This record gives sequence, C-alpha cells and structure tokens, in this order.
Amino acid sequence: MAEKGKNRLRLHGFNNLTKTLSFNIYDICYAKTAEQREGYIQYIDEAYNAERLTHILTEVTKIIGANILNVAYQDYDPEGASVTIMVSEEPVVSEGLSNSESPGPLPESVVGHLDKSHITVHTYPESHPVNGISTFRADIDVSTCGRISPLKALNYLIHSFESDIVTMDYRVRGFTRDVKGKKHFIDHEINSIQNYVAPDTKELYQMMDVNVPQENIFHTKAILNDFELDNYLFGISEADLTQEESDEIRAYLKREMMEIFYGRNISKKVPLY
Repeated sequence: MAEKGKNRLRLHGFNNLTKTLSFNIYDICYAKTAEQREGYIQYIDEAYNAERLTHILTEVTKIIGANILNVAYQDYDPEGASVTIMVSEEPVVSEGLSNSESPGPLPESVVGHLDKSHITVHTYPESHPVNGISTFRADIDVSTCGRISPLKALNYLIHSFESDIVTMDYRVRGFTRDVKGKKHFIDHEINSIQNYVAPDTKELYQMMDVNVPQENIFHTKAILNDFELDNYLFGISEADLTQEESDEIRAYLKREMMEIFYGRNISKKVPLY
C-alpha cells in the first residue's frame, strides 16, 4: 500500500479513494459573571472570526497542494463563524509526494497534490450560567479525493489553535484499481494518527487511540497534561480567589474536560484529581 520508491502504486485511471480528516478542538474557560462570560465569547469570536479561519484553511490548501476554486464564509450573530473552501488539483511534481506516517509541514512547502476536495470549519462558542464554564469548539473537515492524505495538514492545524482537548477522526472510503485490476481500499500505511503529530506536540498531551483498521477508520483524542488554573480563568486570576473557590472551580473545569474527553457525563460522586 505504501508509496515508497519503486513500490508506488500504478493505478488504472484516477485515484478514487476519498480520505477525510475530521479535526475538533475544545477550549475551556471559567467566567464567573455574566459580563465575564460575554467577554470570553466576544474574545473567542474575534480571535477565530471568519477572516482568521479563512487564513488557516488557506494554509491547509497549500500544505495539501490545492488550488482554491471558491471561498464561502460567514460570521454569525450573536457568535460563531463558518468557512467552506472548494479546491481542485494543483500541478505539483508528484515525485515529491509522500503519505508516510510523519508530521506534515507548518507549512513551509507544498508536499503533494489532489484532484478535488473541500475544506470546512464551523465554530461553536457557548457558556453555562450556573457553574461559570464556557467552551469553544471548532470543527474542521478536510476531505480529499486523490493521492495526498489530509493527515499531512494535521500538524499545522494543531499548531493553529490553543487547544485543551483535540479529537481527530480519519477515514478512507471507496476503492481504486491498479493497472492489473486489483482493488485497493487504502493506498498508504497507517497505524495511528499519532504518527502524524510532531513529537513536541505529543509531549504536551495525553493521547488515546480507538482504531478499526480493518475498516480503515482511525480515531485519536488528546487532552493537555498540565493544568494551571490561571490558564482557565477569564477576567480574574487565582490570586483573586479563596482556597475554597479555587478548589471548586478546579473541580468544575476538570470535570468538564474529562467529560468532553471521554464523551460521557461523569457522576459528581467520582473524585477527579
């Protein structure tokens, strides 16, 4: 399956495989008052508005070697934004193309080409008035039809967001035929999405895989290792809080993060450390 030197697949016609990367990030914050919550949402909305997101996705198109055909973007009222980019083949020398299990650029050079694709991003800022927890989620989908895998954009995407939690899903669908007529349901080796993440990034996170390789489905989720309360407070600092308040807020934040990471509600009777 791997494209290494003379072992590169020789296909009959066009590569019909569809490779899709779904990349989700979560930013968690404690904003005690209604004014602070509104300020946090406004800050996030400005930091990740449609213009900034368009820039990020434009860089992704460079990494996967695509031509932009059309860009549609929208900032929403009261908050949130969406961007959709349609792209087509870039005339890049295919000898430099690689889908090897290694981190992609940040970006510094075009590493491949594809024939048709789309890239989308949607943002979801929200807050809860009871416990003061606010969250920001960005969903990015990169879908390619052709030789290059969107996993090569993963390293850049992770570096583009300050993320407490990251979930990544990768799936290869369809099949393509080689010159002998044999079907290939995937055209590159992959053991884990983690192999496409730079070592310095992996050191920051605890990562977990849930893979179904026989179905060409790969899932990886990550949560930050370090927890500094001041990094999660908006409008105040830990010095402004009593020890009791700090402990309570820390418990709120950790529970929120663990529930998002594991995808289920956790009983309040379960202690989180």
